[in-house]
Amino acid sequence: MANVASLGGIKVMIIDDSNTIRRSAEIFLVQAGCQVILAEDGFDALAKIADHQPDIIFCDIMMPRLDGYQTCSLIKKNPRFRATPVVMLSSKDGLFDRARGRMVGSDQYLTKPFTKDSLLQSVATLAAQRA
Repeated sequence: MANVASLGGIKVMIIDDSNTIRRSAEIFLVQAGCQVILAEDGFDALAKIADHQPDIIFCDIMMPRLDGYQTCSLIKKNPRFRATPVVMLSSKDGLFDRARGRMVGSDQYLTKPFTKDSLLQSVATLAAQRA
């Protein structure tokens, strides 16, 4: 189990069209010492990724304009961000959704509503893998 205590300085991007999800994730992550970048949809995220270069990206699946699968796929096709872990966020916990997430290159899958522990554990595990 990765060490949740040492998340200071990790840059995490949260892409979700729900203000509530973005805010709660931000609160959990900031308390753990992470830097947080928020994006409300795929286009917003793609515009911010190059500027902020997050270490880990959480991406909601169900979003308007550009869904999470498309967003993840575009992130992973960019050579600069191919190695950046992407965690899909979804209220659906189906096998199909998980498989589709894997097909577009996602590294993990987190079911909403997520707990503070599951979110931080996800960050800690991926950060440890990158180190």
